[in-house]
Amino acid sequence: MRRILGLVLLALAFAVLAWEAVSYADFGEWRLMPFGEVLFRLTPEWLNLAQAVIQRYVSAWLWDPVIQTFLIWPAWPVMGGLGLALLALARRRR
Repeated sequence: MRRILGLVLLALAFAVLAWEAVSYADFGEWRLMPFGEVLFRLTPEWLNLAQAVIQRYVSAWLWDPVIQTFLIWPAWPVMGGLGLALLALARRRR
């Protein structure tokens, strides 16, 4: 399961990087797409639900300084890093 999720995240990271490259070719300026914007475009309801659940049932400080920081970072390095970490965790041991 980790391997599949890692591969999906890597594929999404490459897709976002390609989208940024195409946007650069069209408009002449490179615009890094934030991770939160990608999540909102994929599933807008999920992001609001995650915020409410984390702030209400886990901890309010976890959302504001921690998760919001990841949401404003560029999307392809965040997804690529998570994908590589999941692939490293899913590596078969001898």
